[in-house]
Amino acid sequence: MKEDQRPLQPRNKSPTSKLFTRSAAYVILVLLSYTLGYLSHTSPPQQQQLQPPSPVFQLPDSPSQLDNFRVTAPCANSPLPPHLVFPTILDRVFNGSSPYSNFPPPYLSSFLKQRRIKGWGSYGAVFKHLIKRVKPQVIIEVGTFLGASALHMVNVTRELRLQTQILCLDDFRGWPGFRDRFKDIKMINGDVLLFQQFMQNVIYFNATGSVLPVPFSTASGLEKLCEWGITADLIEIDAGHDFISAWGDINRAYRILRPGGVIFGHDYFTKADNRGVRRAVNLFAQMNNLKIQTDGQHWVLDTSLAKHN
Repeated sequence: MKEDQRPLQPRNKSPTSKLFTRSAAYVILVLLSYTLGYLSHTSPPQQQQLQPPSPVFQLPDSPSQLDNFRVTAPCANSPLPPHLVFPTILDRVFNGSSPYSNFPPPYLSSFLKQRRIKGWGSYGAVFKHLIKRVKPQVIIEVGTFLGASALHMVNVTRELRLQTQILCLDDFRGWPGFRDRFKDIKMINGDVLLFQQFMQNVIYFNATGSVLPVPFSTASGLEKLCEWGITADLIEIDAGHDFISAWGDINRAYRILRPGGVIFGHDYFTKADNRGVRRAVNLFAQMNNLKIQTDGQHWVLDTSLAKHN
């Protein structure tokens, strides 16, 4: 009877049972979290689904969207006549005197070679083809380095008996690390003598009456040429080879191209393929209804052959 009167005690769970209960709860919690995360990832609400990327060359529908791609810096109301191009540069850039006067100064002579020419694609047939076709009075070269292409164009214009003025737009700083390949281009107090060697090359080839440097970045230089009313019949683009640089140079150069003129450049076929110069050229041609021609490694946009819708 004593055992019957003893109050009932709750049965204690074994340690194994406790461990099983806690482990099961943890597993269930993990499975629930994984399931909810999987469902939310694979079945998002319709309004949150990402749209597939647009094709590289699909143009915006709205003219206001197209404006975002264009250069809008102000330009002169009317272009300068060709015979005023060199005097304007001398006045605006060199305070009215020739940069070749008394060059080189004595302290530089020992640092410069009598001539030092280097270029890439600088002697291609495209130069003679275009100069013979266009017969330019003014040529603007965007990206000059040591002047190989510019001096080759001087020889072509002389051969064709043309009176052509060539402006060479370049900051003449090279690029980071370029002196690893051009150790003979000297440096004084951190100033690489690329500009001075270019001028020495022009003097050596007796081309000071045909070639004039414009020693600024391509972006600022092209905008100033446009502001001053300086235009060209033929423009070569061969500066930065990445998309952004090439895109900016082509757009700015196009604004100072005379009607019916030709703009062309190097590096259309490179390892960069459709990520660099070629992408910029293709997109610009599409936006402006221009037909792309190629001549060796060069691309050519002849505005006289513009497609009309």
